[in-house]
Amino acid sequence: MTIVETEDTLGGEPRLEGRRISVMQVAEMYVDGGMSPETVADQLDVGLDEVHEALAYYFKHPDEMDEIRRKHRELEEELKENSGSPERAER
Repeated sequence: MTIVETEDTLGGEPRLEGRRISVMQVAEMYVDGGMSPETVADQLDVGLDEVHEALAYYFKHPDEMDEIRRKHRELEEELKENSGSPERAER
C-alpha cells in the first residue's frame, strides 16, 4: 500500500491507495480520538500496516496536514452559516 493524492478522490487529499480513507481520517482517529492503531485498523477495516503508513505520512508532512485541517474548519464554518441550524435562527 502507498499513500496517493488524486484530484478526483477526496478532493485530492492524501489517502490510502485503492480506498476512500484519507490520511487525515486515520490521524484524527488516532491523534484526536485516542484510538490505538489496532482499533483504527479494525474500525476502518484496513490493515495495521496501512494505518502505520498513513500515520507516518501524517507526521512527516505537518504543514500539509495543518492546511487540510484549516480547509476542513473553513468548510464546517461555511456549512454552519448556510444551514438552517438553530444557532443561526436565534440570531
